[in-house]
Amino acid sequence: MLKIKEIMSADLTVLKPNDTIREAASLMAKEDIGAIPICEKDNDLIGIVTDRDLVIRGYAKGMTPNDLVEHCMTEDIVTCREDTLVSEVGELMSEHQIRRIPVVKDNRLIGMVSLGDLVTEEKSDHLAIEALADISEHEHFH
Repeated sequence: MLKIKEIMSADLTVLKPNDTIREAASLMAKEDIGAIPICEKDNDLIGIVTDRDLVIRGYAKGMTPNDLVEHCMTEDIVTCREDTLVSEVGELMSEHQIRRIPVVKDNRLIGMVSLGDLVTEEKSDHLAIEALADISEHEHFH
């Protein structure tokens, strides 16, 4: 059975909690990504910020580009371990309606896995495709 360590990305882009919303948005644009883990020293994972967080929790609530990213990040995050099965991660994404999951070892960020990683992995099973369909079906914007 395929484990996450075999398909996760270990090339990580991270922010610190005292980085600004502007820095987060600029980094997302530069790296063409929609989510960035927030880590303290030694890659200790404390949250994640998505492009949606910047808009909904940040700008829509009156924050400015100079406000700290820790004020709009998601703190209650779903994570997995490197030995988690790909099928289990697909189920987690579907259950929690998320497209990216940080991979941790002793709460230290060691990788990221996205729904795209699951869908494009030739060896992954139908659960990844089911997760995509389920997440897409339940997405709605306010």
